[in-house]
Amino acid sequence: MTTPTTPNDQNAHFQFYFRALFCFAAAGTLASGINWNAISPLRAGMMVLLFTYAYGVFWASKRIPAPKLTKVARWFHYGDASLAGIVLALINFSLLPSILFVTMIQFNALMDGGAKRWARDNTALAVGAIIGIVVHQPNWVLSAQFEISLASLIGITTYFCASAVYTYSQMSELRQQNTQLQSAEKQHKMRAYKLSRYLSPPVWSAINRGQEQALQTERKRLSIFFSDIKDFSQLSEELEAETLTELLNSYLTEMSKIVSQYGGTIDKFMGDGIMVIFGDHDSKGLKSDALRCISMSIAMRRRMKVLQQQWFNQGIKKPLQIRMGINTGYCTVGTFGTNHHLDYTVLGTHVNLASRLESAASPGEILISYETCALVKDTVMCRDKGEISVKGFSHPVKVYQVIDLRRELGKGQSYFEQNLNGFSMHMDLSSVRNYDRERVIKSLQDAADALKEKDSVC
Repeated sequence: MTTPTTPNDQNAHFQFYFRALFCFAAAGTLASGINWNAISPLRAGMMVLLFTYAYGVFWASKRIPAPKLTKVARWFHYGDASLAGIVLALINFSLLPSILFVTMIQFNALMDGGAKRWARDNTALAVGAIIGIVVHQPNWVLSAQFEISLASLIGITTYFCASAVYTYSQMSELRQQNTQLQSAEKQHKMRAYKLSRYLSPPVWSAINRGQEQALQTERKRLSIFFSDIKDFSQLSEELEAETLTELLNSYLTEMSKIVSQYGGTIDKFMGDGIMVIFGDHDSKGLKSDALRCISMSIAMRRRMKVLQQQWFNQGIKKPLQIRMGINTGYCTVGTFGTNHHLDYTVLGTHVNLASRLESAASPGEILISYETCALVKDTVMCRDKGEISVKGFSHPVKVYQVIDLRRELGKGQSYFEQNLNGFSMHMDLSSVRNYDRERVIKSLQDAADALKEKDSVC
């Protein structure tokens, strides 16, 4: 059975190979200068020390715990540099070997540790050279013996070639890891995008920034919106599942676009129902939040007219109409649930009232509470609907029907709607394209002429 290697073992092996190459080059340089008729015990002992040192450090590295190995390895590097200094003294500072060994020390220090490592290793090299001078007392002649130069050249060239191969392999591995990281990053972004569609903007923003504490429970004054499609349950029994799914998805998509346009936050979808919050995320003030909420509901009502025509062309003869309710008041906002499942939502009496107003509204009607009406009455035309009894409330609740934005009425009116028996019209001047205006005028004139002609016949 093979024992798997750890990063600590792999690092120990790599350091052993390079240290062995260094010791081989140093021992070869010493051996090339030995007088075999009178072997110097100092040189012979140094050669034995070099090989013993290389294996001893390798043995120790495998047994030192990883957290301590980094600190201990620093002393091993000092030992390498010191031994190099001693070897230079023993070979009488022969010119070419001295240059090669010093270059090797510089290269290794700068590759592994930068300026600090370079300074420390050069200090260790100098200390080793001083020790060698004291022990050996070299002849101060910068000799360039061919045998010594060739041995050191072979050994150190091998060292540099091995270093180059190792560096290339490391760079190749880094490039491969970089490719894998880029692929993982793309997958992460795609998953994050998919996940963001299931979470509301405040929740996604808090999680993405690591600020989950921002989702703590608190009290806020919000505008709450509810809507649903009248008699949708009955329609779901009449349509095929595929047709129903396509219809519902197209409706929710269009409504979501309008919510985003007016800066609301979709709290949840409940089948054909939608719950939207204004004031929790990116609030622009209580009055502005309420106005944006009502403007959104008016835009939804207008968009439904277009969708009704599209669905009629698809064979859905019964027009689908939405009813909407809006209320403004203090709500409890925060995270609710268990350790296994959490939901960020709003709770409270004012949330329940908004839901009750939506249930009490007629098809195509927008009902708002007195609190909401008081905030927007100077901008929105509302009709007093009196008081209604609401489930869960002991006293009747005063409600108002939203007619339209005041700027859309009178001379500046850009939206026209009328529904009578045998007659239905809705026209949004801001959406009529210039090249369609003549066609619209002709259609209206033809209809008016036909109606007048019928009057004269009668």
